[in-house]
Amino acid sequence: MASVSVPSSAAAPAPSPGVIDKGLKKNAIGYLSNLVIGVASTAPAYSLAATLGFIVAVKGVGVHAPAVMLVAFVPMLLVAAAYKYLNRADPDAGTTFAWTTRALGPGMGWVNGWAIFLADVLVMASLAQIAAIYTYKLFGLDAAAESQAWQIVGAVVWIALMTWICYRGIELSARIQQFLLSAEIAILALFSAVALIKVYGSHPTGSIEPKASWFNPFAMNGGALVTGVLLGVFIYWGWDSGVAVNEESEDANEGPGRAAVMSTILLVLIYVVVSTASLAFHGPGLLTNPENQSDILNVLGSSVFGYPWDKLLIIAVLTSASASTQTTILPTARTTLSMAHWKAIPRIFGRVHPRYLTPDVSTLAMGAVSIVWTVAILLISESALEDAIVAIGFPICFYYGFTGVACCVYYRHELFKSVRNFILLGLAPLAGGLMLFGVAYKAILYYKVAENVSSKPILGITLPLWMGIGGLLVGVLLMLISRPFFREYFSRKLETARPGLIDEPVEHAPAHF
Repeated sequence: MASVSVPSSAAAPAPSPGVIDKGLKKNAIGYLSNLVIGVASTAPAYSLAATLGFIVAVKGVGVHAPAVMLVAFVPMLLVAAAYKYLNRADPDAGTTFAWTTRALGPGMGWVNGWAIFLADVLVMASLAQIAAIYTYKLFGLDAAAESQAWQIVGAVVWIALMTWICYRGIELSARIQQFLLSAEIAILALFSAVALIKVYGSHPTGSIEPKASWFNPFAMNGGALVTGVLLGVFIYWGWDSGVAVNEESEDANEGPGRAAVMSTILLVLIYVVVSTASLAFHGPGLLTNPENQSDILNVLGSSVFGYPWDKLLIIAVLTSASASTQTTILPTARTTLSMAHWKAIPRIFGRVHPRYLTPDVSTLAMGAVSIVWTVAILLISESALEDAIVAIGFPICFYYGFTGVACCVYYRHELFKSVRNFILLGLAPLAGGLMLFGVAYKAILYYKVAENVSSKPILGITLPLWMGIGGLLVGVLLMLISRPFFREYFSRKLETARPGLIDEPVEHAPAHF
């Protein structure tokens, strides 16, 4: 990204940055809502249903899928530490955009804001399609679930509904998230418990009792582990949404950051337990069957629960995809809201509804763009949609990675004041960022091979690279075009944390859920 320029002036310690008042509703949600939004945004049930089979199918992974989940968790936890400490200093709804602007310069900040937008738009088509399909499946409308036209209709309705909820207010969004996530986690826990009880009790045909080696990443060769992690990183993405509502949260400096770290810990527990139960119940053979890979939980539901309780896993995936549709709109709208208030994009995107105190223009714009993208990609082909899901990994690694780098750079004058500072503010975030850059590099090498993607190459370049890497390059181009129009933003100087900032006490607000 050499074309992304940053100010050349030397950075000087700056006062603790004051968050621009954007007009959002203050103290509207508490820590629990931050945590719920963070976990719900990853869509655990949907992510497992769509990805677990492909992870197990990687040559050399098989029953070691739980180990892949553990390894993929490591860079996420390290980057979550960066979110925690950057949010401590600057609880701005723009999160990575605001933080990389301060630490790495406005050019890098702008492109990171674009990366958040790009990743969220790319994933919306898949989330909305899954929500539509599982709605039809829940009511036995199998013909509609298989129909492209009805999938598009259902996807558009789901996006419109979730956009309306986000438009109406953060409290309504948080309450709905608590309901949807509670149902999803309860069903996944019940599924895992029933599956493991049957494995150790009635020993279903093909079942395998879990072994300690399943959780050992060193039991796999390096190539299998890296390929599995490429897929594993995607299923963790989204926990940062709980930080994007920081300006609407109580204990804004501390609560959202702590929720980000806790979200990743809850996710690794969910993924390891459910993947272990799924593998144990029928062995890896069922999961690696190409006919089952795109919907593992639905396939397992009939065996684990039996009719009609197998509908529970349909409900789990439905609530997962619909919840994530909503929580994908939330952070995107707040990123563009922040960019507008920082005078990096047109000010209309910074408008807040006078009654609902939500970023109304940004929210509606995200909904509209998502609908246009969803209709277009579903009309093109199913393989194009699959490649769009693969492409999401590139902007994810980009903006997560630079968040880790930004934390180290922003706090660089504090790093050598204590061992704790060196590890938590520097080493851990930087290591997490570099790991994700490494994952992105390996992904480029893997997905540039035509045999590893669903669609045919265009001009010799595969579709995931066109959408992922090409999409990021479009962001660089738009950033360069924007410079003459947003001179005030692009003339910003680099900043560092005020001395002693990390050790200052933070006034905690009373608990509010």
